[in-house]
Amino acid sequence: MRVLIYARVSTKSGRQDVSNQLLQLRKYCEFKDYTIIEEVIDNESGMSNTREGFKLIFSKAAKGDYDLLLFWSLDRFSREGSRKTIQYLQRLDESGVKFKSLQEEYIDSTGIFKDAIVALLAALAEQERIRLSERVIAGLERAKLKGKVGGRPSISNRTIRSIKRYKRMGLSNRAVGRILNIDDKTVAKYSFLE
Repeated sequence: MRVLIYARVSTKSGRQDVSNQLLQLRKYCEFKDYTIIEEVIDNESGMSNTREGFKLIFSKAAKGDYDLLLFWSLDRFSREGSRKTIQYLQRLDESGVKFKSLQEEYIDSTGIFKDAIVALLAALAEQERIRLSERVIAGLERAKLKGKVGGRPSISNRTIRSIKRYKRMGLSNRAVGRILNIDDKTVAKYSFLE
């Protein structure tokens, strides 16, 4: 199996390094007789998905450059919260790449329980989406009780008439949006209303 090892420390000060992680990850690959094709190391916070190494592992996964992403622990992979982390793992799975955490035996899509693990992660992601939706609805209800109205601000009838006039002149949605200082999607929405 072709393995890409991912290791991360969250400091640039030099007081931490990935030596301990890499040592054990390499030993695991040697024990399993896996071929390490690359070691990707990040020295940035796991709270960000803009880490260069992190972006690289998904780019290489999409190209089919490796079969297994091996990392020390889930918090070394990502610290963006359960929903985002699960989405990242699902992206790997969709690219045909397996994943394994060396420290957390249950985060392993290489074994016979692969389908169960991926299904469980998908179910957890769906539950997180539902909880997020419920929190948003509760927040909107609380705001409504305080007299606040959510959503996009409405536009005036005068602006709607201007949109139609400029569209009859043959201007694009983007051009009309610039003139009226509104989004071109708003122009598209109101240009066809009669």
